[in-house]
This record gives sequence, C-alpha cells and structure tokens, in this order.
Amino acid sequence: MNVAATDRLPASQFRQNVIRRLENSSGDSAKVFEGDHILNPDVQDALVNSALKAAAVLMPIVERQNGLSVVFTKRTEKLKSHSGQVSFPGGKIDESDESALFAALRETEEEIGVGADAIEILGQLPDYYTGSGYHISPVVGMMDAKVEFVANPHEVEHVFEVPLDFLMNPDNHHINSRVFENIERYYYVMPWGKHHVWGVTAGIVRMFYNQVFK
Repeated sequence: MNVAATDRLPASQFRQNVIRRLENSSGDSAKVFEGDHILNPDVQDALVNSALKAAAVLMPIVERQNGLSVVFTKRTEKLKSHSGQVSFPGGKIDESDESALFAALRETEEEIGVGADAIEILGQLPDYYTGSGYHISPVVGMMDAKVEFVANPHEVEHVFEVPLDFLMNPDNHHINSRVFENIERYYYVMPWGKHHVWGVTAGIVRMFYNQVFK
C-alpha cells in the first residue's frame, strides 16, 4: 500500500486492505514476537521468561471529512499504572472476559463511552510484549464517525485524534531514549502538535505500519 496515499484511500478500500493483511499474518502470529525488545534487544530473554500480565487495547480508526484518523486517550495523572501517558483504550484482561477482543471492547466502552455496536472489528495484531510487565493484544477497529466520546474522568483526561497518514509515514517515527535503572532504553515517539505518541502505544502503531503498510 502506498503510504503517501493513505489519506486519499476510501474507507471501504482501507477496510479491505487491513482485513486482508491481518488475515494473511494471523497464521504466523504465534511465531511473531513484537515488543519493547525491538529497540532494546538485551531485554528479550527477560520478556520471554517473565510472567507477564495479559492486557488488550483497541486501536480505533475513524473516518473524517479530511481523511482517516486514529483515536487516542491521555490517561489521568492519578492512575497507578502509566499515569499521564498517551494510550489506546484498553486495560488488563479480567478472568471474566471471554477473550482479548471482549476485554478491548469492554474497556473502550468504560473509558470513552463507545459501545461494541459502534465498532467494526478489522482484525488483531500480534501480541506486544512490554518491559513494564504486560503482553498486550491489540485489536484494530473502525468506529462509527457519529460516535461521541465520553471520557471516564477516573481514567481518561481527554480523547484526541491523529491523522492516519501522519502515523503511517515512517519519517514521523522518531527514536528517543532515556536512562532507566542506569541503562539507556530506546523507544518510538511520534509527536503531533502538543501530543506525543510514544513508548508502548507508539510501538503498537509501528507494528500496525509494519503489518499493513510496509
């Protein structure tokens, strides 16, 4: 798919392309190991051998007049985990959840007030393993453009969108680093105005790019 033309793709064509690419890769998903180790190879063994917590997120895409965009949340500062960070709607998979998909949809409704009936599921990306102790199942879905976001004040500070064509342009995938426990760690960052998509969320965006657009 031509990255430069993503903003001109009809939504129907985009849906078909994403569904096809994710279906084609689903058979190998168990063999794919994606995560923070892509930029930090020395942590791979620790991720593989750790008892990671299962989580799921929804990567919501919505059609606007000027093209497709991706929906993000900014988490509140009072949360115990990843407070204040940019993220996708999602969270830990509960024992009562039927699947990662069920958990992603449940969390989306809880966090931004969008129910499953307003989301068309396009597929699922390989699990993403994080240095913070999670393996995340990212679900990709198209949201009804007429939905109104209602941010849960206990979890979400606000909801915002970033154009898909910006996110799918690899020139906007910058690599930054910071020292953590005396070791320099690297991560993707995709700055959009006052918002910085970075860390695990940016890693999932990069994985979507690799799976669908590369």
